[in-house]
Amino acid sequence: MHNRLNEALIQSRSTMPEADLVWSPIILDDPDGGRIILWPHLPCVRMSKELRTREHWDGVAFFASSDELEIWLEEEKQDLASPGVHVAAAMASGTILGRLLDDLKIMGVDGPAIPDPEPIRLLHHARNVRGGLPVFTLEPSMDDEPWMEWLTQAADAQVTISSLIAGISVSRRWKKLRAAAIERVAQSRYVDVELGAAAASSAAWWSEECRGLSENLIATRANRIAARIRGSLAEMREGRVDDSDTRGPSLMVPVHQPRMPALLAAFKDWPKAESMVIFE
Repeated sequence: MHNRLNEALIQSRSTMPEADLVWSPIILDDPDGGRIILWPHLPCVRMSKELRTREHWDGVAFFASSDELEIWLEEEKQDLASPGVHVAAAMASGTILGRLLDDLKIMGVDGPAIPDPEPIRLLHHARNVRGGLPVFTLEPSMDDEPWMEWLTQAADAQVTISSLIAGISVSRRWKKLRAAAIERVAQSRYVDVELGAAAASSAAWWSEECRGLSENLIATRANRIAARIRGSLAEMREGRVDDSDTRGPSLMVPVHQPRMPALLAAFKDWPKAESMVIFE
């Protein structure tokens, strides 16, 4: 129906930096049929109804492994029994995620929450629809050799002497990253100062998560994820019973807002679809 890929790439490369951190979904028409809905959201934040996409979708794919989806469901049960237990643990951990949660805690946003509110909401929606909707996991399992090789290379890159030294000044660097990201936040009538600040903190979090990774490692991961997104849509096309809708199926992909630029770049050349199976 719509293909905003070229427009999004042009925005992210040749206009003001605020195009990097967007709020509206980016819809791609797959060359083989069907649509991919890339919906940006903030990690650990419940997005307002105005910012949730109203696009129709027939299946959903998550930036997670199958094991992680099971963990989300278990975390949800534990949080119901002891509200805020996982957020408190993460904030006390001294990790980059804990630093993000510290920021979110003092902002006027609906959060922080663990498990991540928007993915878990979409997972429940997919399961609660009559007959259920297909669910896919975009991170390969640990027995996937290319993925394990990528994880090993990434771990080696992030444990260099320079990375260890950089970790000493993480507090000061975090403030600089967060301040620099403010200008990258796209304007929206549904986004107030607090949510914009949360977006800047989320961008700082992702920058720290990627610290030490080369552009090639980041691109390799994004290309693999894009191939698995295409494969998920292909699996939906194969299992489609009703062919009356010539547009084909639509796949919802919730994306942490700061991950969007690298993912869009991966779709520029439409990587070959990877064979995928539905998460049970």
